[in-house]
Amino acid sequence: MKPSVLTLTGLCLWATSANALEFSGNAQLEERYFFHDPLAVNSEQHNNYTSVALEPELYHSWDNDNQSFTFTPYARLDQYDDQRTHADIHELLWQRVFDNFEIKLGISKVFWGVTESQHLVDVINQTDSVEDVDGEDKLGQPMLSISMARDWGVLDVFILPGFRERTFAGVEGRPRTYPVVDTNLAQYQSSDKQQHVDYAFRLLNYLADWEVGLSYFDGTSREPIFLPGTNNGQPVLIPYYSQMRQIGIDAQATTEDWLWKLEIIDRNWAAKDFVALTTGFEYTFVGIHDSDADLGLVMEYLYDSRDQQYLTSFFQNDIMLGLRLTLNDEQSTEALLGVIQDLEASERFLSLEASRRLGNNWKLELEARLFASDQTDSLVYGLRKDDFIQLGLGYYF
Repeated sequence: MKPSVLTLTGLCLWATSANALEFSGNAQLEERYFFHDPLAVNSEQHNNYTSVALEPELYHSWDNDNQSFTFTPYARLDQYDDQRTHADIHELLWQRVFDNFEIKLGISKVFWGVTESQHLVDVINQTDSVEDVDGEDKLGQPMLSISMARDWGVLDVFILPGFRERTFAGVEGRPRTYPVVDTNLAQYQSSDKQQHVDYAFRLLNYLADWEVGLSYFDGTSREPIFLPGTNNGQPVLIPYYSQMRQIGIDAQATTEDWLWKLEIIDRNWAAKDFVALTTGFEYTFVGIHDSDADLGLVMEYLYDSRDQQYLTSFFQNDIMLGLRLTLNDEQSTEALLGVIQDLEASERFLSLEASRRLGNNWKLELEARLFASDQTDSLVYGLRKDDFIQLGLGYYF
């Protein structure tokens, strides 16, 4: 995923041959504070982490906007965690639009999903988990995709060469697992390892008030299984990437102030079959107290049929309750507070995300993640001392 400097330079010079590139992007300054000392005795971890991130974007279109080129590199520098200090190419993409279909070639991001708490059907891009624990941040994925719009719906077909391994916090990073995940020891079911070619498609259509997507994926699982191991005599977790086949359905309907959501998958994974779903609704109180502000009530149920030893997500039988506040003001102030409670155990995950624009180019963001668990075999248990609050200031250009 690291094209040569010569290749990138050539593409940029070619794209600028007729007109100047459009240049935009953002730069971020981020401060994280952890409320508790780390779990491990004599840990190399810290309570305060400062980092900076940069994501510029170069865009050029020609041929009456039927062709375009996008280049979006990304880099973060973290104060302590050498694994969170990383760079990636989020997009390096050529796009060509024809009369009744569209081709994309290069590196890009594709999002599937409608629910708030997790995105079960979203399997194209690998999760960049050193960015955040919510699974929303993704690495760029090499792809060839063809999109066709017909009377029976929109069909997207993907060929995905080149697998991306998931990122994990290093020895000094937080939040992270105990013991640390050693990505240098990663194992694969396929003998092709990172060179395995994956395939996927998604059909999107509208049925009455519902927008329904039917998807299929065949390839290397973006979710690893963690195997116990050692490195230099120290215990580590070894990520193992199995092959999988997944059928997914995502559906969303809007009826007046109600938004109904569903994601469900059937996956053959690690030689086992399992079903998982997330479903729920969001109801919006428009113009609360005769103001411009809207308040949304979010409720979702999360289910996963896997045994605990194969569970790689936080959620097996949980309920999510949330409040979304949108002030609809000039500064685009908004906030989302959510809590996910396990229905079988004393385990919960609380999340707060809030943002507000400052002038035309600046944005202030607040984030908090709190973990609670007394289940020793749970993923959340290892994060129970990693509650943190994060403040970010971004400049958009």
